[in-house]
Amino acid sequence: MAKIIGMEVLDVRFPTSKELDGSDAMNPDPDYSAAYVVLHADGGPDGYGLAFTIGRGNDVQAAAIRALAPHVVGRDVPEDAAALGDLSRTLVGDSQFRWLGPEKGVAHMAVGAVVNAAWDLAARRAGLPVWQFAARMTAEELVSLVDFRYLTDALTEAEALDILRAAEPGRADRTKQLETRGYRAYSTSPGWLGYADAKLVRLAEQAVADGFEMIKLKVGGNLEDDVRRMKLARETVGDGIRIAVDANQRWDVSAAVTWMTALAPFDPYWIEEPTSPDDVLGHAAIAKALAPIKVATGEHVQNRVVFKQLLQADAISVLQLDAARVGGFNENLAILLLAAKFGVPVCPHAGGVGLCELVRHLSMFDFVAVSGTDADRSIEWVDHLHEHFTDPAVVERGHYLAPTAPGFSARMHDATLRRFRFPDGPEWTETASE
Repeated sequence: MAKIIGMEVLDVRFPTSKELDGSDAMNPDPDYSAAYVVLHADGGPDGYGLAFTIGRGNDVQAAAIRALAPHVVGRDVPEDAAALGDLSRTLVGDSQFRWLGPEKGVAHMAVGAVVNAAWDLAARRAGLPVWQFAARMTAEELVSLVDFRYLTDALTEAEALDILRAAEPGRADRTKQLETRGYRAYSTSPGWLGYADAKLVRLAEQAVADGFEMIKLKVGGNLEDDVRRMKLARETVGDGIRIAVDANQRWDVSAAVTWMTALAPFDPYWIEEPTSPDDVLGHAAIAKALAPIKVATGEHVQNRVVFKQLLQADAISVLQLDAARVGGFNENLAILLLAAKFGVPVCPHAGGVGLCELVRHLSMFDFVAVSGTDADRSIEWVDHLHEHFTDPAVVERGHYLAPTAPGFSARMHDATLRRFRFPDGPEWTETASE
């Protein structure tokens, strides 16, 4: 049996703050970054994963991932659901490391990076992209991956099995549909808060021309500016294109209601992260006050338990899971099952380096093997940094193309790792000398 013989972790950062790419009301100058992990297997191939951050603190995230090496190095290379479930349980179950969470924050994101790297490794060995590798598992195998602790008041193992078995008919047809048409995307690229009005208009026009049926604007900096930008965007794209807005946790509950009431005449489709991601009851109050405007959140929701509560409280009508925030594929499977149980569509967050590459696998797997539908679902598209990946996400005619290369699509080019490694890569040493 092949073994994992080493785990390498790199601090990789991109200077996106130079052009204000990724800027929003809470994060005005992000440098998109990845704590990047490589699982080295004897005889190859290797497995790749990452945790996404926005600059400072990426070294802390990388250190947390390194702390998990004793649980990983020397293990058999995972090849099936049993091994992937055992690895996840081992990492989450380290009581001393878990104390730093539990199951939240830097420690849990470290678990997610390693778990996703293990899925990448297993899928590479199987010669399949992760979405197909997982979708070929039986309902029983998939359920064995899920940690049902703290969930059974909302989702039992038997209910999960029923959901997965109900989706088994039509798996082949849905797989073919993805291979032929891809999966619907929406574009955030026009809407960064630091962009000038002329740039917003140009990128919004381009998004519509490229086949996107929804764009997203960042809001929350200044109400007068947001009303102007929203009006401009609506005039640019017309009434037939959805416009979502994203406050990135900027407001208290009352401010969210007041602000969105001012934007309501321009028909916002959803308000994303209107308040703290931990405030379940706050989201519920906002959702009740703003209906029929939808409330969406998820990129900073820390684990499956908070998602459970958001769903139980009718606090969100769009669930935005994140490939690199929770404990990896296994926990995201639990979240997909919860969303299916409550009938809430999943529209993943992908605004960050590598997230578009990863989350397309989760949505496509969900369509084939969990929810069995793509109605009212789309994946965020941010047209930044894809050239740094060996299997980059590709969007055509407003749809993500289905990845065909084996793995989870997290591997970066070696040249990228050399140039953007922090703090000694040329991108950073040359910047420091300017």
